[in-house]
Order: sequence, then structure tokens, then C-alpha cells
Amino acid sequence: MSASAVATTGLVQPPTDDRQIVEALRRGDESAFAQLVDGYQSSMLALAQHYVRTRAIAQEVVQDTWLSVINGIDRFEVRSSLKTWVFRILINQAKSRGVRESRIVPFSALEGDGSEPAVEPDRFLDQNHDRWPGHWAAYPSSWNEIPEQRLLSRETLAKLREAIELLPERQRTVVVMRDVEGWSPEEVCSTLEISDANQRILLHRARSKVRRELERYFDGG
Repeated sequence: MSASAVATTGLVQPPTDDRQIVEALRRGDESAFAQLVDGYQSSMLALAQHYVRTRAIAQEVVQDTWLSVINGIDRFEVRSSLKTWVFRILINQAKSRGVRESRIVPFSALEGDGSEPAVEPDRFLDQNHDRWPGHWAAYPSSWNEIPEQRLLSRETLAKLREAIELLPERQRTVVVMRDVEGWSPEEVCSTLEISDANQRILLHRARSKVRRELERYFDGG
């Protein structure tokens, strides 16, 4: 039955789980593909934009990803979730495009990423301090007194996006997936093929750096 016939009769329910969706895609069910696009398109575009220069290029990356999904669906083995598989393709496409445009460096060049301290050492007292060795020399700024309208202003949101863009690739990817797109730790680990410990370290370092940039912005303002 064609997608138009399904829409007309209303007798066939759209696929609801990965296995059903995969089977429908393999049959060429256009409604199943449309369902997948509706569910993932905006998140795919948002993630792709962190790897390439422009929104237009990110849209091309997303389109290339969908073509790869269509061409590769017969080879997909339902060992991981369909979402994980789709976004793994997207990230690989985006990385390749970003490398070609010198937007990012190759992933292999980032093996040492994350080894730097999350907080600058000079923000702590020396270990030989007579009263508070290793304690904060200057506490992080409290944002409780900052008016809500400033926290949510366009300028602040732009600064937040800028701070995320400055992160190393792996940290940027993890924080976008977790804090922007709302992915679970398990989904991030499966998609990026990293351990939970690595995911937590990358997320902590990314959040610390973003907070530090926003702290400087608010203090400077």
C-alpha cells in the first residue's frame, strides 16, 4: 500500500518502534521516512551547524545524511537504536565536511583533548597556604542577583553560543547533545562510541569552560 493510500484510509498505524520503522523504510514506505525526518531533522541541523561554517552547508550535511540512511538501511543491524545510527552518520558527514573546509581539525588530532584543567589553577590557593591550602582564591560568581531578562537576553544567548563554539570538538559535541538537544548519557556514549566516564569528563570540562566565559561576560558587564 502506498503512503498516500495509508493517509487516505487511516487504517494503518504509523510504525512506532525501531524495528517497525526499519522494516517500513526497507519497503520504501514514504510515511515512515517522513516520520523519521520530522522527528530528527531539527536536532540534526542544530548539531551539524557546530561542525561547518554556515547553516546552508549544515543543511547539505543533513541531506547527505538522509541519502546515506536511505542507501544504507538494508545494511542496518538493529543492535543500536535507529537514532544512534542516524546521528552517527550525521556526525561523520559533518566532520568530513568540516575538515574539508578547515572548520575543524581531524578527530584523530584531538586525542589529547580534555587533558587541560577544567578550572584555571590560579583560581585556587597554593597547597602550602597556611590556612586554606587548595581552597578557592576567588569563588565563582553568583548569578542569583543577575536580572532574569539579562540571563535570557539575545546578547547572553549569543555569548552562550559563542562559548560553545570555542570548545574543542569532542567537548562541543557532548555538551550540545546533552545540554542543548537533551540526549541521555547512554545515547551520547552509544552514538560517539565513548565510555560513560569519558562522556562525563568531556561534559564537565565543557560546562566549566562555558560557565567561565559567561562569568567573564557578566563580570565585565
